[in-house]
Amino acid sequence: MTTSTTPAGRRVSANLSLSLDGRYNGLGGAHDLGAIVPYATTEVARAHLSRIWQGATTAVLGRVNAQGFLGYWPTVADDETADPRDRAYAKWLVDTEKVVFSTTLTESPWERTRVVNGPTAGVLADLRATGEGDILVNSSASVIKALLAADALDRLYLMVTPEIAGGGQRLFDDGLPPSRWALTLQETGDLGETAMVYDRVR
Repeated sequence: MTTSTTPAGRRVSANLSLSLDGRYNGLGGAHDLGAIVPYATTEVARAHLSRIWQGATTAVLGRVNAQGFLGYWPTVADDETADPRDRAYAKWLVDTEKVVFSTTLTESPWERTRVVNGPTAGVLADLRATGEGDILVNSSASVIKALLAADALDRLYLMVTPEIAGGGQRLFDDGLPPSRWALTLQETGDLGETAMVYDRVR
């Protein structure tokens, strides 16, 4: 019998939404989220959003996602009319420690944020060894890919939508080290979107 285990230190998790053919964007490039966005506010998607940050005390983002997220979510945190689940996540993101990978930023334009320019797996290993609480790599595909290549992820939160993008960037590239994962949660919504949680089996 196999078991899902986490190496010593903090758990490193990651979340990302994918089309049925495994793409996190479409033929139009990084901003083509046509196969993803229609499912972002379903009940299953919002329950999944609530799930990903519970227990996490550090958010890790790439620069592009950081600029998008930290330009948008603080307004949701202040919006009393927003869905309570969206607002709770927004408040967490604003208040939590954030680490942003960037080769161009020299200082952080956001509060409680540290900018780093270094090897992804090495930076995450240092984070894992210090502090408490989970580390969430927050929808930043470039960071997630580097950690998959280094076999340095403990949990994957995936939302799979029932659409074939037909092109765009894939999360799971050829050449990744073989690994085994245990499905610990699965929920399917009325539109066919499926939220899944996978834990690395070591």
